Amino acid sequence: MTDNQETPDAQDTTPSGRATLPLRPPCERLSCHKSNVCSRSYFVVVMVFFHVYIINVIALLFYVHYSSGQEHATQSRDAPSSNQRLESRRPPSKPVFLRDVSLSRVEGIRVGHVQSLSLVPGKVHEMRTLSLKPLLFEIPGFLSEDECRVVMQLAQLKGLMESQLMVQEDQEELARELNLSPEEIFNLLDNNQDGQLQIHEILTHSRVRDGIWLTPENLREIYAGLNVDKDGNGLLSLEEFRLLSNDAFQRFLLQRGVERSQLVRNSRHTWLYQGKGAHQVLQDIKARVTRLTRLPPTLVDLSEPLQVVCYQEGGHYHAHHDSGPVYPETACTHTRLAANTSTPFETSCRYITVLFYLNSVDGGGETAFPVADNRTYDEVSLIQNDVDLLDTRRNCDKSNLRVKPAKGTAVFWYNYLSDGKGWVGEQDEYALHGGCMVTRGTKWVANKWINIDPDYQRQAHYQQLVSQQPEDEDDGLTLSPDMQGTDIHQDL
Repeated sequence: MTDNQETPDAQDTTPSGRATLPLRPPCERLSCHKSNVCSRSYFVVVMVFFHVYIINVIALLFYVHYSSGQEHATQSRDAPSSNQRLESRRPPSKPVFLRDVSLSRVEGIRVGHVQSLSLVPGKVHEMRTLSLKPLLFEIPGFLSEDECRVVMQLAQLKGLMESQLMVQEDQEELARELNLSPEEIFNLLDNNQDGQLQIHEILTHSRVRDGIWLTPENLREIYAGLNVDKDGNGLLSLEEFRLLSNDAFQRFLLQRGVERSQLVRNSRHTWLYQGKGAHQVLQDIKARVTRLTRLPPTLVDLSEPLQVVCYQEGGHYHAHHDSGPVYPETACTHTRLAANTSTPFETSCRYITVLFYLNSVDGGGETAFPVADNRTYDEVSLIQNDVDLLDTRRNCDKSNLRVKPAKGTAVFWYNYLSDGKGWVGEQDEYALHGGCMVTRGTKWVANKWINIDPDYQRQAHYQQLVSQQPEDEDDGLTLSPDMQGTDIHQDL
């Protein structure tokens, strides 16, 4: 090897004498082919573009998915699904109404408490609490003398009918329809389940079935006439009770004869319409009752018309309830159309009774509440030792509370308790009341009953059927604007 020959590994020297590596092309240093991308800057640029591309693709996928989801939701709202189309072909089921209304109840506070009322423009009425069981109030001057006169004249113009027939026939038809045996009837009447029927248990049965008010003395006379009380102890065994089955009891009454004084109710009455087109006085009274009770106007409008009753001397109405207890197998008379039931049991569902005295009675005629504010209520104890608290001809003076008729005065009470949720609850048994016998003169009264079904669904459905409103519109139970947020009852 000569001095001028270079070797591949020979080192270059700097002017300072230090050795340096020979300069080579980049590709040669990295031992790579010239066709590869070896620039770091180029690599970085490519990777940036690659990530941007990936991000754009992902964003596009999200956008497509979101857009298709929104379109599907819009189509679901606008066009019914197959299930919905199938549902629309099915016959409509019974509507379900939401409970969006609470029934206002006037507070009694305490017996003797007085509240001021604004029922008519320019006049203040005073309302006094008479009892808490039932919740009972008295409002003097509720009607003017002219209004009392107009109501009586309208009733006479229309004509009054007897409130009760003397003796109704075919009273066993209901028992046959129910297919009750004598044993089943006996067990129903035997309240204390002692195997014998006492006099008051039979009296209750006869009054409900025949509408005839018999005294214990009358019943003993019937026992003797039919020879059913074999041992004469005044009690009937099942074998003895069988002798009263069928029409034997009623045939005896027809043969014996029944006087008007023996009827549960001895009066004449008529009904006066209070809707559009009625006499202005009748419409004014209805509006005043609506403000008094603070109930939705629709409930008052769809209740019974005004009943006007006339009691002549000797007239009476033995103690009774205006409303009956409502059981699952019982339908309210006013909502039976909406109940869709064929049950033979129905009752008057009168949430509130407003009673107006149209004249002052010369003698008797008080409204008696036999067990008002009693500590307890026991139906059996109403007849004890031949003293019948239900008998308003003989024992009115034994009632806990009596209201004397005075022209223009109104009394009103609740026949049902509250259910605690703003609707109708159980029957208030303390609302038992009756009309004492008129001993002198004539007695004129009017009754305004407000009918409400304790079953909210039946009441709302009934109102929808009557008003012919679509189900998605107002069900008729909404308070009118002028009744919302106002309280006409103020303490004095």
